[in-house]
Amino acid sequence: MTLPALQKGDAVGIVCLARKVSLEDIKDGIRLLEAWGLRVVLGQSIGAEDGYLGGPDELRRSDFQQMLDNPDIKAIFSARGGYGTTRILDQLDFSILQKNPKWVIGFSDVTALLCHLHTLGIESVHGTMPLLMGKPDTTEADESLRQILFHAPQRYSVAANPSNVPGTATGQVIGGNLILLNNIIGTASDVDYSGKILFLEDVGEYYYNVDRVLVHLRRLGRLQKLAGLIVGQFSDMNDTAVPFGKDVPQIILEHCGSYGHPICFDFPVGHVTRNLALVVGREATLQVNETGTTLHYENASF
Repeated sequence: MTLPALQKGDAVGIVCLARKVSLEDIKDGIRLLEAWGLRVVLGQSIGAEDGYLGGPDELRRSDFQQMLDNPDIKAIFSARGGYGTTRILDQLDFSILQKNPKWVIGFSDVTALLCHLHTLGIESVHGTMPLLMGKPDTTEADESLRQILFHAPQRYSVAANPSNVPGTATGQVIGGNLILLNNIIGTASDVDYSGKILFLEDVGEYYYNVDRVLVHLRRLGRLQKLAGLIVGQFSDMNDTAVPFGKDVPQIILEHCGSYGHPICFDFPVGHVTRNLALVVGREATLQVNETGTTLHYENASF
C-alpha cells in the first residue's frame, strides 16, 4: 500500500527506539522538519536514559506504541540508531498501523523495524534521522527524504563503478544494515529475499565479518534468489592484525558475482552524510550499465 503524502501542518513524532538522545542533540533536525511545515511531537523517550538506552524498554515501547496508534501522527522518526530496537520489537502491536499505515523513518539499528514492517506489507523509509538532519553537509540526504515523504518524483543516478555487474532488475526494495539483517534471521522480522532488490550498508565492521555474514546468507540460499543487489557505503572498516586480504567489493563479488543479477557498488546509502532515502517494500527498477546506475520506483510520481 502506497502511504499518503505528508501535508504542511501534519504532526510527526520523534521517539528514541535505541541509543539515548537529548533534545539538544536533535534541535537541528526539529528545525528542519518545522521548516518543511510539519508540527513536531516529541515522545517521552527523548532525553530519557537507561544506561546506553533511551530509557527502559517499556518506556521506549509505550512511547512508540502511542505514536503508532495516534491517528493525528502522520509519520514517526526514530531520533537516532545505535542499539536497542530489537529489544522492544516483539512487544509492539501493529494492528492499528496495518489498518491505517503511516510513515516510519530510520536506518542503522532501525533496519530490524523496517524489515518487520515489510513482513506486514507496510512500506517504510530507510533514511536519515533527526540526530543527523539539518546540517550543512546533509542537505542532499535531507532533501531526498523530504521528496519521498511529500511524494515528489524520485529517481537516483549513480556514477559507474568498475566493480559493477551490469543488468536490469525490477522488484521490491529491501535491506539496510548488513549485521542487523543477519541478526533477524529466524525471527518474526525476517524477510523473504526472493525476487527482491537488496541494498546493504554497514559501519565500523571487520572485513572478515562481512565475509562471514555473506557466507551465512549464501548458505541459506538467499543471495542466489535476488533480483538485484545495491551495495551502499561500508564506512570506517576495520581489519585484523593478519589482514583479511579482500575489500568489500571483492568479498561481495566472490559471493554474489556469479548469480547473473545486476550489482551496483558505491550507492550513496549508509552511515555517511549523503545517505539517500529509500522506500523499503516498494517496487523499483535497477539499471546498471557502463555509463552508471539508475534506481527509480515504478510509481516514481507516487
